[in-house]
Amino acid sequence: QVQLVESGGGLVQPGGSLRLSCAASGSSFSAYRMAWYRQAPGKQRELVAAISSGGSTNYADSVKGRFTISRTDAKNTVYLQMNSLQPEDTAVYYCNARLLTTVLRMYWGQGTQVTVSS
Repeated sequence: QVQLVESGGGLVQPGGSLRLSCAASGSSFSAYRMAWYRQAPGKQRELVAAISSGGSTNYADSVKGRFTISRTDAKNTVYLQMNSLQPEDTAVYYCNARLLTTVLRMYWGQGTQVTVSS
């Protein structure tokens, strides 16, 4: 079992930056693919960025060049550095942990609100 707790959301002006953190409890964190998703009002949840256990990353086209995902396995934590934020980035951001072995294990955090507004 993995529990995920996000932090770092808030209100920021357009062009500003925020860093989200997701702290995981439980074992084998380093084996999990970690990801950030977001869900804006009236929209489906979408993948923002993901990082594999080996450190490979992928990003949604809408955030490439602005957002950076990273992980520190020694701290059981994954981060999302968000720069040049725009109003369309406003959403609830969710941390996700996924491990596929003989079964699929997937866990979600409770979400953290990011609001980009002047």
